[in-house]
Amino acid sequence: MIGNRVVVTGMAGAGKSTLSKMLATKTGLPLIHLDLHRWNPGWVLVPENEFLQKQRALLSGERWIVDSNDVDTELLVERADTLVVLDTPWWLCAWRAFRRGIRRPRGVQLPDGCDESFSQRFGDEWGIVWRNWRGRKSVRERELSIASRCQTHMEVHVLRSKRETAEFIDRGDQRNVQL
Repeated sequence: MIGNRVVVTGMAGAGKSTLSKMLATKTGLPLIHLDLHRWNPGWVLVPENEFLQKQRALLSGERWIVDSNDVDTELLVERADTLVVLDTPWWLCAWRAFRRGIRRPRGVQLPDGCDESFSQRFGDEWGIVWRNWRGRKSVRERELSIASRCQTHMEVHVLRSKRETAEFIDRGDQRNVQL
């Protein structure tokens, strides 16, 4: 079941934004791309304490889908009723980041005041390729640990393949609405 407060997480390039958009369309839940709130104009990183305050404000509502691998764990546990972990192989995530570096998908929104050149995008995405390789075990372990911790008090879905993800999206209208 999909609840009213859904967090979609996974390694960079796992497909969080794509899945979140599809779920938002299917369920009618408002979509929050947390990464858009992580940056101040000019690609200046928002300080941690300010970012946590932004997360608290954004997630204070009763209905939303948020996609990010940067949700504060305590806030996630406190507010979400559904956690979706995309357990996509690191090499596939790296390939998607590489491809994004060459050709940005249509409709990708950037944070306000943050423009990017081709060379910057290419460099950023190549950085993701490197980080995915370097964190291929630790990121996965962290995500699965969070999923394990959350299983006792929310719906947790760990999706490991395109087929599982497609089936999950198809079930998206079977919502566990808690009003």
